[in-house]
Amino acid sequence: MGGLQHSLLSIHGGKSLIVSFPSSSSSSVTAIWFPKPPHGSAVSTGIITRTMARFSLSISRSEHCFLKAARSVPCRTSTPASVQPVTEELEDKSKDFPVSGDSIRQRFLDFYASRGHKILPSASLVPDDPTVLLTIAGMLQFKPIFLGKAPKQVPCATTSQRCIRTNDVENVGRTSRHHTFFEMLGNFSFGDYFKKEAIKWAWELSTKEFGLPASKLWISIYEDDDEAFEIWNKEVGVPVERIKRMGEEDNFWTSGVTGPCGPCSEIYYDFHPERGYSDVDLGDDTRFIEFYNLVFMQYNKKDDGSLELLKQQNIDTGLGLERMARILQKVPNNYETDLIYPIIEKASELANVSYATADDHTKLSLKIIGDHMRAIVYLISDGVFPSNIGRGYVVRRLIRRAVRTGRLLGIKGDGRGDLEGAFLPSIAEKVIELSTHIDLDVKARAPRILEELKREELRFVQTLERGEKLLDQMLAEALLSARENGTVPCLSGKDAFLLYDTFGFPVEITMEVAEERGVSIDMNGFDIEMENQRRQSQAAHNVVKLAVENDSDLAEKIPDTEFLGYNTLSTKAVVESLMVNGKSVIQVSEGSDVEVLLNRTPFYAESGGQIGDHGVLYVTSGNEQQTAVVEIKDVQKSLGNIFVHKGTVREGVLEVGKEVEATVDPNLRQRAKVHHTATHLLQAALKKVIGQETSQAGSLVAFDRLRFDFNFHRPLLDTELEEIERLINGWIGDATLLQTKVMPLTDAKNAGAIAMFGEKYGEQVRVVEVPGVSMELCGGTHVSNTAEIRAFKIISEQGIASGVRRIEAVAGEAFIEYINARDSHMKHLCSTLKVKAEEVTTRVENLLEELRAARNEVAALRAKAAVYKASIISSKAFSVGTSKEIRVLVECMDDIDADSLKSAAEYLVDTLQDPAAVILGSCPDEGKVSLVAAFTKGVVDLGIQAGKFIGPVAKLCGGGGGGRPNFAQAGGRKPENLSSALEKARADLKRVILSF
Repeated sequence: MGGLQHSLLSIHGGKSLIVSFPSSSSSSVTAIWFPKPPHGSAVSTGIITRTMARFSLSISRSEHCFLKAARSVPCRTSTPASVQPVTEELEDKSKDFPVSGDSIRQRFLDFYASRGHKILPSASLVPDDPTVLLTIAGMLQFKPIFLGKAPKQVPCATTSQRCIRTNDVENVGRTSRHHTFFEMLGNFSFGDYFKKEAIKWAWELSTKEFGLPASKLWISIYEDDDEAFEIWNKEVGVPVERIKRMGEEDNFWTSGVTGPCGPCSEIYYDFHPERGYSDVDLGDDTRFIEFYNLVFMQYNKKDDGSLELLKQQNIDTGLGLERMARILQKVPNNYETDLIYPIIEKASELANVSYATADDHTKLSLKIIGDHMRAIVYLISDGVFPSNIGRGYVVRRLIRRAVRTGRLLGIKGDGRGDLEGAFLPSIAEKVIELSTHIDLDVKARAPRILEELKREELRFVQTLERGEKLLDQMLAEALLSARENGTVPCLSGKDAFLLYDTFGFPVEITMEVAEERGVSIDMNGFDIEMENQRRQSQAAHNVVKLAVENDSDLAEKIPDTEFLGYNTLSTKAVVESLMVNGKSVIQVSEGSDVEVLLNRTPFYAESGGQIGDHGVLYVTSGNEQQTAVVEIKDVQKSLGNIFVHKGTVREGVLEVGKEVEATVDPNLRQRAKVHHTATHLLQAALKKVIGQETSQAGSLVAFDRLRFDFNFHRPLLDTELEEIERLINGWIGDATLLQTKVMPLTDAKNAGAIAMFGEKYGEQVRVVEVPGVSMELCGGTHVSNTAEIRAFKIISEQGIASGVRRIEAVAGEAFIEYINARDSHMKHLCSTLKVKAEEVTTRVENLLEELRAARNEVAALRAKAAVYKASIISSKAFSVGTSKEIRVLVECMDDIDADSLKSAAEYLVDTLQDPAAVILGSCPDEGKVSLVAAFTKGVVDLGIQAGKFIGPVAKLCGGGGGGRPNFAQAGGRKPENLSSALEKARADLKRVILSF
């Protein structure tokens, strides 16, 4: 034997690796790993001696690759790596080395990075995908790649994706694993490696990197996936008895009725292996937890249900960070890991309870708060603010659920001495503290997050107590009614909607409280009451929908469009494809609407809020005579970076392969440039005037105006709007030259460039800077000098959702048009009122005062007329009752309006004296009914309430209403039913009075 050479290599944590190898480069290598801290490295913890793979060391291989080889890790280039068989049984290292959730995340990413995967950042919780409301899976940001609609930037990637799911929010805290917010660790292959590598690496990660005992791991596979079985059993070494074949419902992933699909394989951890192998149910939460899911995206499901192999087979995996933390940290549920438990501890402190000694119900409440606060903080950080629709409803629902749960725990005040203060911000501070390794932007956005939470909680608390009392009363009445009628207790949809609309109770909270009392809710009635007023999180898509569309084939034939529009407005181009009604055609003739795909274009395609260019495509013959003209009215991006020019053939015939002169309308392009740069100046001015924490929530850059949505909690003052205009017009007057650069994304962010929430950026980005004023990541078109904008004017400022404001403004040519139009209106107004412009305001105020006085006079006259009519019909009152006679009057008063009807009723109850009951109806307008009920104290004391009595009467007239026990008003839409409704009122009133 030859003598051994020794090399001492430095590794993470300052420890060393001693590698012994003979002089022959093809001999075996033995590596001894010394212990290292568990955080921040892909290298396994614990002292392990193992025989490493044979390798060759050459001058062309880097030291990095040498170290990989020593670790039996392939040094990946552009081809899929081979994977060494993994049969080694390791000790359970986690019992000796506590491991943090942050270290699990980093070690996962490092593990796959060392195997050629690119570490990519988590996408926003607000996806760039109309089929889903929120980011619900790690694969969502890669959906266009899986569909073939976007080119892959890397062959394989790994991420730690923040996710939100609320479709099973009722299970939060009740099981050990359900969450609204969670992190999904994933490794993805885009046609690079496939099933064998994915399985072996998943096993190696689980057993070697994280040290899970192989004897405690079970595998599920799709029932027909013999290939996966062979890999798991023959190559990995998992015994047959721990591999379970499962059906399509459990282990075959589909994206929808059609589209990419494929078998799945899952890894489960067995907490109780002593229970043996008989009658094993992997769905038994008391014994197993699924922590790693591997999706083998290998088929395309066609319309007829048949499967065909995909041209590019992909890998999509997900490992639940919270689940792995639970396993490695050896705690009974995900909530007690270091990812969530510090939040629970903070809530326990505010509630003055101990989680360790608390009963199950208290623990459930603390878990709900711990879970929901993570979701709330990250949603608000990503620009989702509370509202009654869409994503905003999701976060509002979670906030209000957390507030109610906290109040039930006995939390009062903010924990800093203010008993009327909000407590959610105090808990949110702990979430923000834990966010460092999840999302660095959360701490930067902390002031806005805390302010929004405080505002939303205090707003809800204002109505919560009244709402809780009303709900308690409603439930008591529902239970009483059910006992009396022998029916199942049910809360009406109308009552549930009242709680939602007036008191801000999410219907889910109402359902939870009702369920605790044994009362169901008429959800059909609730939906009818809601009509189209809301679109709640229940309507959110909880499945990522993919579809292999015909146009994905087109993407393979048509290259990306070369955009020349930053530097020119006209260029020659070749027609690559023509589409009519979604179908590819060879030619189109005059009068046809068409979508044109060119090899190059000066036309800007709609993106980043800026609308697409308008213009013309000219086809000329050899003598420069025009043979076809296509008017372009819109340009959109499709299939990644292919520009689709939408227009109409005005003259001649357009054919595929023809050369065209593509010309953008210069006037409209200039308008768009002006408004886009003005939008950047507007954002800069807003940050100066109302605070740096405000951020863009959306925008529109059109030819006639600009629209800018931003996060802010109140209307802007007139003085603030004036200051914003002054700043912008000052910057315009400075005539500053803009600077445009393309640079790496990290450099741009480090330089202070502003990025739009939810916007996806590549590694290279375009930065548009107005020196000293604004710097943003932007692909839009802009003026060269701020002086081109000429002037800026705000048209309106309004709220469009809770915490979101909108400014509309004009600049440049649109500003001139706006001012001219306003001037024309003012001249016409001056002419009509016969005053000077400066006198218009005073004149209008005087006219309005005169109008108010006239209306009051008319109302008084109507009321007098109604009282006069009432004095005439008072003689029609009749007495009802035996022991105590009650004067009753039920009459129609023709076309008297609602206010006058009220005056008449008040007069009549005073005239008839106590005890008296008056029901009056009228038809003040076509298709309109007014009703009023007025009862004296003597009638109310009998238990007859006007508010409850009038409702069924109004229902006959197609309406409803209510009010106080002594006085109530109602309305309807069926005047033809008024007579019969009053007859019913007369009969019901008699019957009720005679029952006493």
